[in-house]
Amino acid sequence: MLDKALTHAAENRETFLDQLVEFLRIPSVSTLPEHQPDVERAAQWLAANMAAAGIKNVQVLPTAGHPIVYGDWLDAGSNAPTVLVYGHYDVQPADPLDLWDTAPFEPTIRDGEIYARGASDDKGQAFLHVKAVESMLAANGSLPVNVKFLFEGEEEIGSKHLEPFVLSQKELLAADSVVISDSRILSADQPSIVYALRGLTYMELHVSGPGKDLHSGVYGGSIHNPAQALAEIIASLHDDNGSISIPGFYDKVRDLSEEERDALAQVPYPIEQWQKETGFDTPWGETEFTILERVSARPTCEVNGIWGGFQGEGGKTVIPARAGAKISMRLVADQDPDEIAELFTKHIERIAPTTVNVEVHTLSTGWGAITPIDAPEMHAAAKAYEATWGVPPVFTREGGSIPIVAVFQRELNAPVVLMGFGLDDNIHSPNEHFRLENYYRGIDTVIHYFHLLAQPAVA
Repeated sequence: MLDKALTHAAENRETFLDQLVEFLRIPSVSTLPEHQPDVERAAQWLAANMAAAGIKNVQVLPTAGHPIVYGDWLDAGSNAPTVLVYGHYDVQPADPLDLWDTAPFEPTIRDGEIYARGASDDKGQAFLHVKAVESMLAANGSLPVNVKFLFEGEEEIGSKHLEPFVLSQKELLAADSVVISDSRILSADQPSIVYALRGLTYMELHVSGPGKDLHSGVYGGSIHNPAQALAEIIASLHDDNGSISIPGFYDKVRDLSEEERDALAQVPYPIEQWQKETGFDTPWGETEFTILERVSARPTCEVNGIWGGFQGEGGKTVIPARAGAKISMRLVADQDPDEIAELFTKHIERIAPTTVNVEVHTLSTGWGAITPIDAPEMHAAAKAYEATWGVPPVFTREGGSIPIVAVFQRELNAPVVLMGFGLDDNIHSPNEHFRLENYYRGIDTVIHYFHLLAQPAVA
């Protein structure tokens, strides 16, 4: 059964690529209202493809926001494990468009990569699960495990309506484990498995002063410029070592054990790789931690956007009436994202100058998550990677956030396995891409994984 499914996947690579291209052409940008019809169209397209692949009970389920796509194949029997596959079909905005070498929603293949918004995050990685199941069903007429699919359209805007859906549909989504492909591996030749994700608290600051923009020559020196006040507030968030200065921020941070630091030290992530990925030479941050620890196992506080005053070409001598910033904090195990939002708000309120008005808003929050490395599903994932790549994976942490992972763990009581296949693919940036070989290997790895889960010694 395994060999026949792998053969079918190999023989249909061109078809599977053509379908991915069609999927990527749909500009399903969830954060922009003008793309709402495109998000709906992407959900309908995905549902139709899932049904054509042999997946049953496919539905496009409405939420108060963008729809959820569900489908399942549950004919493996009650003795077989049930796997819930999660992914998202919405994508980030493509801006700035002028930095793309080719149109973001006209997929282009060059040098073994497919370039398009959503290629790696997360259409390509989510879609390969559908193609893996299609290959097994086409080759054998059955699957070794029961499978459920849950694809959402709001991951890039905080998954606001997904948790209520999970809470209301526990029976529908009940599973023995969850698998997610929305992360990356260490390199093209070295697979890795993420066992921990950081949580997220996302805030927005609004600083206002005069009732309108003022002439800086007439009023300069008498008004506390809101843009300057905002810069002063932002500067208060870190000390000179890069540590976060918000009182109480580190109180619940779970320290890395020596054993875990030793394990992370075995992950081959030299500074040269960091420099290549970032396009920058000099690291910054807490010097007592390695770069890998800083980007995966330590909490952060980052300015994601800042605005205020004149932005056009040339000069305009104004004191802006308003300024603002978006600030996200990545959190580690045991940090409560709502508590961090409260600590952030209190800090800003405490240090905000009385010469301006400051408002603090919480945009989204999400818990971090950890899956034990010795879980049976993690062993199956490791064997699946090794069967496809020829080398065993290393275990590492991921600096990003997938808030729904903690919800799945808590509400479905199911371990979550993060089987990523991306690389440094410019996700959220211009020229996002996905290595075609990883797309094909991902399909094969998922086929291996489902077969391994069905073995009593593993499941």
